[in-house]
Amino acid sequence: MTIEQSTSAPPALRTLAHVGPLVTFLVCLIIPDLMSVFGFDRTDATHPWYVTAPEQWVFPLQTLLTLGVLVCFRRQYDFRPFTGLALAALIGTLGIVIWIAPGFLFGFFEMNQSVLKYLGFVHRLDGFNPSSVAAHNGSLYCAVVAMRFVRLVIVVPLAEEIFWRGFLMRYLTDPDGDFWQVPFGTHHWRSFVMVTAMFMLAHASVDYAPALVFGSLMYWLAVRTKSLSACVLAHAVANLILGVYVMVSQQWGYW
Repeated sequence: MTIEQSTSAPPALRTLAHVGPLVTFLVCLIIPDLMSVFGFDRTDATHPWYVTAPEQWVFPLQTLLTLGVLVCFRRQYDFRPFTGLALAALIGTLGIVIWIAPGFLFGFFEMNQSVLKYLGFVHRLDGFNPSSVAAHNGSLYCAVVAMRFVRLVIVVPLAEEIFWRGFLMRYLTDPDGDFWQVPFGTHHWRSFVMVTAMFMLAHASVDYAPALVFGSLMYWLAVRTKSLSACVLAHAVANLILGVYVMVSQQWGYW
């Protein structure tokens, strides 16, 4: 898309396009809780897997719905310039290595676990485990894993970077003016502090320390490259490495 196409759209439409995908993604996360509210007992082992493990179908649905919103608003996103991509891949790799290092190194430390957990040094075995559907249907298992990687490597980097860096970083730089006129990657300390803090708080408390580091690296990358595509690529590389690590280590709590 061209810059003219991007900036000529009504501000309200551009805001909706940048906020809508992440909102759609987050709303889908409450579906399992709503099932409990409406009387579906997820703890009853006599119920089929799609009741006891709704995340197995909720996450694919979440992926498709969010992807659909991204496609609908595709003309509102400007990923140019396509620069700094090698740097982005490096930053993504560095960021995710820092993120998963505490879980990997947990067994090597004898320190007080109550202290370690706040730095991410805990076992991450509890979480989304696609193996729970393997006994029911092997093809379904493959589909669930494939959709998980589509979610992890495509949908999450697009939805999050479009929101955090594409919208919120601009908005906090000039909240009282026409923030859509703020060039992508413009540095402002208020933007850095609030975007990075909110990114950190959007994750589980055990991930606060690595999320703070990763969010800071992503902010620096946005300022350094002035490229939304670089931010998306860095996030995608990080999540791809994370996904492979989770499948190999079975530390399901990381995703």
